[in-house]
Amino acid sequence: MIKGSDFLPMPEPGDPPAVTRFAPTPSGYLHLGHAYSALMAWEAARASKGRFYLRIEDIDVGRCRPEFEQGIYDDLRWLGLDWDAPPFRQSDHMQGYADALDRLDRLGVLYPCFCTRRQIRAEIAEAGRAPHGPSGEALYPGICRPLDVDERRRRILANEPYALRLDVGRALDLTGPLTWRDLRVGDVPADAASLGDVVLARKDVPTSYHLAVTIDDALQGITMITRGEDLFHTTHIHRLLQALLGLPTPVYYHHNLIADSTGARIAKRNRAVTLRTLRHMGKQPADIWRLIGLPDPEPATGSTSGTLAAG
Repeated sequence: MIKGSDFLPMPEPGDPPAVTRFAPTPSGYLHLGHAYSALMAWEAARASKGRFYLRIEDIDVGRCRPEFEQGIYDDLRWLGLDWDAPPFRQSDHMQGYADALDRLDRLGVLYPCFCTRRQIRAEIAEAGRAPHGPSGEALYPGICRPLDVDERRRRILANEPYALRLDVGRALDLTGPLTWRDLRVGDVPADAASLGDVVLARKDVPTSYHLAVTIDDALQGITMITRGEDLFHTTHIHRLLQALLGLPTPVYYHHNLIADSTGARIAKRNRAVTLRTLRHMGKQPADIWRLIGLPDPEPATGSTSGTLAAG
């Protein structure tokens, strides 16, 4: 997908200074992978004399906790990173997501899906050769897409749990071909169909990652999105949502992932050692930057620090 060393992403000639963001979920404490991603976004903004914003992606109320949110602030300040406005919290902007869903519904590109995970797995198993996404995951086979309006209404009134899925085929009929630009690989044809009809909201959760991140980036005026290469393929869906909702399209930079000594990606689900633990062990910020293979950035003054080589 993406190969080669990282470099400092900079605005292209004629573009204004970069507006970037770091958007962690407060469902655990930050680890080295977060430190790398935060520095990438912070440095891109500071080196271009732009702006760096902090977003708290706290829509998952079951997993997000106040102590983890406070830990984000503590860790970033300890690392020497600052941000240019009060943190943006997704939980404060639910009406914006609802308005976006209403607009998508009026376009006719949403449908309720009543399938349980077990039903989806059974359908895929019965089909024998289900389509798969770019990461090898089985795609939703469209079980509820053909339901007529009366059947959908009856099941909603019966209080059945449901998710709202994006009808990608119908959406693409409205938008036509789309592209987006990654600073490492160039212009990329948007292939939203490769991810299938993704979930945009659920009956009890008013938004999903795909919808919220697209709306938030527009609200915050983000012009350059820096994030891990594991999210490269999600950009296909985000580009489609931008076109449907009439939102601007930032440029993207998908950076390498930080791995541990065994080569496994550092992630919360892999019980990665947290920055908080390292700090309590007596490590200093300079030690953290060395652990992820980067020099210690200059103190947070808003000036260019040149931590990463410009490309």
